[in-house]
Amino acid sequence: MSKQDRITAEAGPKATVIPQTAAPADASNAKPASGRKRAILALVALVALAGAGFEGGNYWTEGRFMVETDDAYVQADIALISSRVQGYVAALPATENAHVRAGDVLVRLDDGDYRIALATAKSRVDTAGRTLARIDAQTDAARAAVASAQAGRAAAEAQLRTASATLARISDLAKRNVATQAQLDTATEGFDTATANLAMARAAVTSAQAQVDVLIAQRAEAEGNRRELELAVAQAQRNLDLTVLRAPADGTLANLSLEVGDLVSPGTRLAALVPDDALYIEANFKETQMAGIAAGETVSVTLDALPGRTFEGVVASSAPATGSVFSLLPAENATGNFTKIVQRVPVRIALPTEAFATGQLRAGLSAVVTVDSRTAPTPGTTVALAK
Repeated sequence: MSKQDRITAEAGPKATVIPQTAAPADASNAKPASGRKRAILALVALVALAGAGFEGGNYWTEGRFMVETDDAYVQADIALISSRVQGYVAALPATENAHVRAGDVLVRLDDGDYRIALATAKSRVDTAGRTLARIDAQTDAARAAVASAQAGRAAAEAQLRTASATLARISDLAKRNVATQAQLDTATEGFDTATANLAMARAAVTSAQAQVDVLIAQRAEAEGNRRELELAVAQAQRNLDLTVLRAPADGTLANLSLEVGDLVSPGTRLAALVPDDALYIEANFKETQMAGIAAGETVSVTLDALPGRTFEGVVASSAPATGSVFSLLPAENATGNFTKIVQRVPVRIALPTEAFATGQLRAGLSAVVTVDSRTAPTPGTTVALAK
């Protein structure tokens, strides 16, 4: 057998491959899968419809009355500490970020010059007092001189009456040739002398009274001078007291910008005091939201620094103008191209006591506020602000 025949015999007849067609799927298995899919879609649609209905109902009953903004921050009426007198810093009892009470000493200035000025002013007042005492003594003496002059006037008047009677008697006797001419001349001289003495006494009374009036005027002038000197003492005492800077309220001291030995000038900003109970929320609402905001409405406040906590505040007031009006460079829309931008109006919100009790409030913290427009008070109702 040839080699070719052996190869053919070993290979044998070729198998014929008959392609097999996949059996058709059972219709009974396809129907349940399609039904489950429709059920899931229906369930999803039902849940979505229920969610939309819930949200819609929530908006209709409550959401449409809520006015919210996240452009809100904690603000404070910060007191700037500055000196009214000049001097070198002698001591700094308070430190940066320290909590102080009203009246606590923050800064002490060197008060040597002011103590000398006070002592000088007091010395001048003492001198003015001694001047008044001298004038009072002179016035008493002048009044005594007036009394003496009045007594002299009375004596002169008595002498004039005597001289007048003597002259009348001698004149009568001279007419009857009983008295001599010499006696008549003597009586006439006595009458003239008494008349002159009376005029002199009256002038002395007038002069003495004028001296009293002069002294009274001098005393009034000295009294006014002493009053001015007493005011100078009060001013010197006030300047001395101003060398000690005290906290105007309870709060936290911040931005302390001086050291011992620094020269402080009047009006120089030395530190800032953030009061404990003078914090509030300033929320900037869009002008399109202002229709639903009125003083006295209840506000829900959440702070980024206190997550998970919500406080109930009260709308205290709203600014009389938008924030852009009070900016350093307000927009001038009357020039150039105009682009309308929604403006914002600052609204002050008073915080409740429990918010202060946390001790975590700081000026500048971010907040989210929601105003409930349904709580607007009726016109004429007094608004009690929360604090």
